[in-house]
Formats: sequence, C-alpha cells, structure tokens
Amino acid sequence: MIDRPVYLNQLSQAIRRSPITALVGPRQCGKTTLARLFAKESTTTFFDLESQLDLNRLQNPQLMLGSLKGLVIIDEIQAMPTLFRVLRVLVDRPESKTRFLILGSASLDLVKNVSETLAGRVEFVDLSGFGLHETGPGSSNVVWLRGGFPRSFLARSDEDSLAWREGFIRTFLTRDIPQLGISIPPAAMRRFWTMLAHYHGQTWNASELGRSLDLSDKTVRSYLDILTGTFMVRQLQPWYENLRKRQVKAPKIYLRDSGLLHGLLNLPDFQTLQGYPRVGASWEGFAIEQLLQIIKPPQAFFWATHSGAEVDLFLIFHGHRYGIECKFSETPKITKSMNQALESLNLTHLWIIYPGEHPYPLSKQISVWPMKDIVTLPEQLR
Repeated sequence: MIDRPVYLNQLSQAIRRSPITALVGPRQCGKTTLARLFAKESTTTFFDLESQLDLNRLQNPQLMLGSLKGLVIIDEIQAMPTLFRVLRVLVDRPESKTRFLILGSASLDLVKNVSETLAGRVEFVDLSGFGLHETGPGSSNVVWLRGGFPRSFLARSDEDSLAWREGFIRTFLTRDIPQLGISIPPAAMRRFWTMLAHYHGQTWNASELGRSLDLSDKTVRSYLDILTGTFMVRQLQPWYENLRKRQVKAPKIYLRDSGLLHGLLNLPDFQTLQGYPRVGASWEGFAIEQLLQIIKPPQAFFWATHSGAEVDLFLIFHGHRYGIECKFSETPKITKSMNQALESLNLTHLWIIYPGEHPYPLSKQISVWPMKDIVTLPEQLR
C-alpha cells in the first residue's frame, strides 16, 4: 500500500466546497481504494454500480439517494448515466446537506444519454496511477517500465507486471468499452491502439493513420476520442499565437501510462526498453505525465513550428511562461530550437529533464534537471 496524501487532501477540499465531487481516472488506478480510505473519516454510504445488489438498491434512485445523509459514494457511475439527472435534482434542493462523491472511468463527455448538466455543482479530481511523488525518486526506472497502475507497479517481477497489463488491455477492449455503449470489434481497436503506441510522441495525422489501418479519417478520429475519454491517451494541444512563424496546429499524441505503452510495444524489461529505437519518445511521454501530475497546471501545451523549432511542454504558471524539454541523454546541450523558443514564446525559463544525477545551469535561462528530482521542480516555478 502506498500512501496518497496529496489526493486525499484534494478530495477533502473538493467535498468541502462542492455538493458533488467527481474522482475520475482510468480503471484500476486506485479510485475505489482511495475513496474507501477517505470514507473512514465520515459517515458514508457506498454504492458500486458493478454490483447487482447495489443496482437493485437504486431501482428508485431519487427516493434512495434522497433519504441519505453524510457522504454518498457512487462507484463506476458511467454504468448508470441516468443518475446524473437525479443528482442534479437532489443537490439543488435548499435543504440538501448530503455530499456526493462519484467515481468514473470515463470522461462525462463520453458517457451517453447524460441529459442534464452538472455545471456549477461538481468539482473534478483527476487520479492517475502512482507517480514519482508517491513512489519516491529511487523507483524512477520501475515506474517508467511498468507504468503507474498499482498492480502493475507492485508486481513481484517484470514478467508478472507484463502479464497483468496484457490482461488489463484485453479486459478494457472486451468489457469496458462495450459497457459504454460503444460497438467496436476488440481486434480493430487493439490494432489502432498498437499503431498509436508506435506513433507515441508524434503529431496527430488522421490521414496517415487511416491509410495504415485502411480506415477513414472520421473512424480513426472516433477511436482516438474513445481512448482519450477513457484516460488511455493524452492529446497534448498545440500553443500558437499570431506570430510570423508557421506553427503546428495539430495535437501530439501520448499513451498516458508508460507501462501500457511498453506492453503494446512488447518491451518486457528495462534492457529491451533501452534498446528500443524510439526510447526517447517513451522517456518524453513518461516525463510529461510525471510533470503534469506534480505541477497540476490549469492548462498545458506543446509548441512547434514547421521550420523545426519546438518545446515538449509549455506552461503558463503564476503569470510566467515556462518551457520544458525532455531529453534521454546524459549530456543534453542547448540547441537552436531552444533559443528560438525562449525568444518566440518569451519564456521566463526553460528546463531540460534528463536521466542524470545532478541539476545544473546551461545558461541564465536554461537549466538541466534530473528526473529523480522532478518532485522539487515546482519550487522553481515562481
């Protein structure tokens, strides 16, 4: 068991502020465990919508939920989308003091038949798998290889971890997606997911992917949206302004969990991973996910021009602009691209995340920062 105090504090603050808190993230990332741990602090009623018994209890949901006090936790709420309308009615009652914590493995945009909005009534807490801020800096290579899903990270061996991830992928394709009312043959979605793994870290090109899979642009776009909505894929959006340079305006695609990426690419151990031709792309995606978990910026972007200048991650934080490059190299150097980014984006500072041991400056505005110290990077964003 790994403590998750940061998320527990987020839940506490969100539930204090809002009548409904949505704890969202991929399946098996620890949402239920976290919710049950949080529930020990208060009077709680728990519903698991994958349990037939709990589904029977909610045959008349407005009557059932309206009679409860304290904290009510509803797990896998996307299995019963009609509850969104019921929750809106209940929390709008002047006398209502009940707090609802809803857990979901799909974004609300992906859940079909949601007829009523919860805008203004719900606060979101995004949960990912284990990050370096939870596992410690010494586990960097293990988290990178196996990913952050608790059962994958905590497995006895790399072989056991890979077996768990393969089972997760199969279950996700054959059960989880159909439960959302989406009818796609599992084999077709797996081919697409595997193709995305090979494109990890590249700019989205629907036509190229469609030709590779003999699918239309519209179809591959819908597949991408499904994997994004179920927290499997991150579409990192481009930052562009009215500048003279022609800038890239398509998102970059990353598989959010590095362990699933390596499972789809058949990279079973660290030695094989290091020999993979695109190991730098895997490192880049891993570093970006860790940074976003730790910094939690309101928005994050990448920046690139058609002439080749780019920044892997661009953030506006506390009114300042920062750039981050991720380099799988022991001796990263300042590049022409970095200098162009500093000038074009008016960056306060640019950091290079690398797998080495020590932080050091390369110039007044460019610093090298080790992955093992990534937890302390937010202290530099002032």
